Amino acid sequence: MATQQHPPPTPNLLKRPLIKVFFVAIVFCACYFLGSYSNPRSTLSTIQAHPQHCFPSNASTPKHPSPSLVLDFEAHHILPLPQESSQSGGFFELCPTNFTHYCPCQDPSRAKEFDVTKFFHRERHCPGSHQALRCLVPRPKGYRRPFPWPKSRDYAWFNNVPFPKLSVYKKSQNWVRVEGDRLVFPGGGTSFPKGVKDYVDEIRRVVPLKSGNIRTALDVGCGVASFGASLMDYNILTMSIAPMDIHEAQVQFALERGLPAMLGILSTYRLPYPSRSFDMAHCSRCLVPWTAYDGVYLMEIDRVLRPGGYWVLSGPPISWKSSYKGWERKAQDLEKEQISLEDLARRLCWKKIAERGPIAVWRKPTNHIHCIQKLKAWKSPHFCAETDPDAGWYKEMDPCVTPLPKVTDIRSISGGALERWPKMLNTAPPRIRNGVTRGATVNNFNKDNQIWIKRVSYYGSVLKSLGAGKYRNIMDMNAGLGGFAAAISKQPVWVMNVVPFDAQNNTLGIVYERGLIGTYMNWCEAFSTYPRTYDLIHAHGVFSMYMGKCDILDILFEMYRILRPEGAAIIRDHIDIIVKVKGITDRMRWKSKILHSEYGPFHPEKILFVDNSEV
Repeated sequence: MATQQHPPPTPNLLKRPLIKVFFVAIVFCACYFLGSYSNPRSTLSTIQAHPQHCFPSNASTPKHPSPSLVLDFEAHHILPLPQESSQSGGFFELCPTNFTHYCPCQDPSRAKEFDVTKFFHRERHCPGSHQALRCLVPRPKGYRRPFPWPKSRDYAWFNNVPFPKLSVYKKSQNWVRVEGDRLVFPGGGTSFPKGVKDYVDEIRRVVPLKSGNIRTALDVGCGVASFGASLMDYNILTMSIAPMDIHEAQVQFALERGLPAMLGILSTYRLPYPSRSFDMAHCSRCLVPWTAYDGVYLMEIDRVLRPGGYWVLSGPPISWKSSYKGWERKAQDLEKEQISLEDLARRLCWKKIAERGPIAVWRKPTNHIHCIQKLKAWKSPHFCAETDPDAGWYKEMDPCVTPLPKVTDIRSISGGALERWPKMLNTAPPRIRNGVTRGATVNNFNKDNQIWIKRVSYYGSVLKSLGAGKYRNIMDMNAGLGGFAAAISKQPVWVMNVVPFDAQNNTLGIVYERGLIGTYMNWCEAFSTYPRTYDLIHAHGVFSMYMGKCDILDILFEMYRILRPEGAAIIRDHIDIIVKVKGITDRMRWKSKILHSEYGPFHPEKILFVDNSEV
């Protein structure tokens, strides 16, 4: 039987390597041409419009990216991604005109709901998140760019702060005058109607204002801050505070003049400053009942005064023998007040060093070695048991003496001696050298200084107005060690250094020991200031810090409220947050652009520059 012959098997060409490669190449080419002809202009137009997408102009990464290179982080594919709710929609609306001078946490209509005891109704009372303002605070009719410094020290536009009441109520004391379309500040005050210069000269005879040892001052019940303005002649930086009361908009006048000021009052809570912050505290007829409530208000002044600091008081009851008739007070009552005040100061271990003319001056001890023995004998007041003397955010005051850091030598200064100004600015302060502040060392302090010098130099290359003297009032929303303020200090500016109360490290004491000023803050609430009071706002990592704590939209509305219409903002954060923030600021009609940080294009931290100077 013959065997059946099968035909030879057909060879599989795809198993041959060369043919396989040739076949795959044909498939890829076909796909390429089909894709190109589906939209023949898209690829070419993209390359022509943005050649840097494909061809980088420089293979190396520049140390500082060019400010002219505006980064584009939008998607470039055909299917659009859904926008987040905070970035969708049109422009935000303006608030009604009755919100032009609105201060959310010092709203007089809300103050009526609170007890007037100890002036508690004038403390901070912020609206809840459900009551937050979700509109843009409008500028007043006829608003104009404020006068540049130092002219702003003496003049302001009336339409910017249209409150004539103070010029009438304090006319005889020369606080402020209205002359045509301008406000004029002649330098008068309740205790110095003839001018603040002679008044400060009187203080200078007792307090060494020119020595460089007096750098930071606190003025309680500041009026229009003429006292703080005069101290600038001595390189003394004054935090001026006053409540929103019958003296209409006095803090707003101060800020319009380019002077540091905040809404604040001695009432129930501690002042929002660390212990040992000020070299001098001042009250010129500020109407604070110093000896009431077991002397708690003078004890608060003692807390914030540095060892060896000065307290200057003028007005009742000082010089009561010659002034009681003008004050329309009984001489006997004023005499009792002064005796009580002198006794309280002695129990705080203060030493009265002078009473001349309208002023009296006390000095705090440089340490508590002697005071410990005295308080044991007097039994009242006692030392505070509080473990954190720097706590100053909604912390109720107690009628007790804040203990100074311990020393063993009677000649030692508690906490450590400070350098004189200006050397103290860039010298590691005692809180760092003594290891008091967690995470702060001399080495990282010096590095931080160098980093901020480079950053501020870069900022100036982007914001040309920064070096042109167009900014005066500056806020750093997350100040850290105060490096930004130190780096910008050669400019004619002052900086409100804000340290969030719940920051990982409480560095505000370091800021003050550098000869700078600032305050604690919670950015889920409104700041204690009027609208349009800052020329430049710096926000480093603020939005990352508050993610999950409150809506960043509310923080941006607050920034809009306090920033002047022609002002600027510098926002440093992670790129994802920066893009989200820009989506919101665009709806506020802010002119902004995203640039690389000094870390270069591959680092996730970017900078959003807002510059409304030409708007």
